[in-house]
Amino acid sequence: MERIQSINPERIAWCCADLGITPGELAAETGVSASTLEHVMAREDGMTFNQLRKIADHFGRGVLFFLEEGPVDEAQVHSPQFRTLANQKPELSAKLKALIERVEKQREVYLSLREDLDDADRPRFSPPDLPRQDLREAARIARLWLGLNDQNSFDTYREALESRGVLVFRSNGYNGKWQIAKQNPILGFSLYDLACPVIVVKKQDWDTRQSFTLMHELGHLLLHKTSSIDDERDLQSHRGHEREANAFAGYLLVPDAFLVGILDAERPDEVSQYDYWLERQRKAWGVSGEMILRRLLDAGRLPQSQYEAYRQWTAQSVVVQSEGGNREWRHREPRHIFGDTFVRTVLDALYARHITLAKASGYLDNLKIKDLHQLERYYAGV
Repeated sequence: MERIQSINPERIAWCCADLGITPGELAAETGVSASTLEHVMAREDGMTFNQLRKIADHFGRGVLFFLEEGPVDEAQVHSPQFRTLANQKPELSAKLKALIERVEKQREVYLSLREDLDDADRPRFSPPDLPRQDLREAARIARLWLGLNDQNSFDTYREALESRGVLVFRSNGYNGKWQIAKQNPILGFSLYDLACPVIVVKKQDWDTRQSFTLMHELGHLLLHKTSSIDDERDLQSHRGHEREANAFAGYLLVPDAFLVGILDAERPDEVSQYDYWLERQRKAWGVSGEMILRRLLDAGRLPQSQYEAYRQWTAQSVVVQSEGGNREWRHREPRHIFGDTFVRTVLDALYARHITLAKASGYLDNLKIKDLHQLERYYAGV
């Protein structure tokens, strides 16, 4: 088979360094033989188109990227949002960097499809002006902007943000290119963009934890107008922008008016009973017991010692981990990952014949065609 000789090895080397892998690891992960790659890197030989495509797909680049002459211009390859996140967390893993770029490409796909559809009804991102000096008032304005009521869950919070022009992705629970690994401390990130910001939330054991991450990232978008990436330490921080985002999320999820219905006289003596004590509120507001206790602490209604004792108790509690499961509901996974707004846009573009079945499949986590048809029937209510 004919080999392409005009491959730029400097660009392969740059991509390897960018993702923190060696050419040997690249060969192992793509199935391209190490000797072939060695010859290419030494400019002694080329490789087939299929081999080059495997490498391009692995790095999330086009084949032509590796045929261009000259060094890589990082300012053109990486967006300002990507560079912002990488600067905030220099220790980001190669897989997480790849996920961030993948999310950016999905946003580009979404905006391109919306333009093709000429959809005037598409939700536009038009954020309210919030007073950073008064985070309680900022949260009140944001709740009104989102149209939230007193009964919520992660899904309704997500729908509210999507209705205001914010795409909300959630990492997949299955191992794959849309997963943030359990052992990775990153809980979420946001990509600020005037046309269409994106928030990515790590799938966690409890939806209530995801709700706080979601609103924390929204705080960065609305208050700071910047991209951000956050781990567990950031969501407990009392400094700078992280403190503001945490306070904003707390006021938004549990406004002062919500606390009035909680009776201090009914608070159990044992912290192990706090979740039972707050069960009604937790279910109604779609938040964790810790979130409510934090608000009570800040309001001066809970001693610091009891709050810390509760956190210590929850840290020692054993959470039964899911063992995965079958793929019976595979056709619904794109909706869980990308949200209703993104999936409907792809399906609308498919119906309008702006894209092929193959393209739609690629945009929806590479659904098999039979699963894509099942997804269509699901949205049609059949």
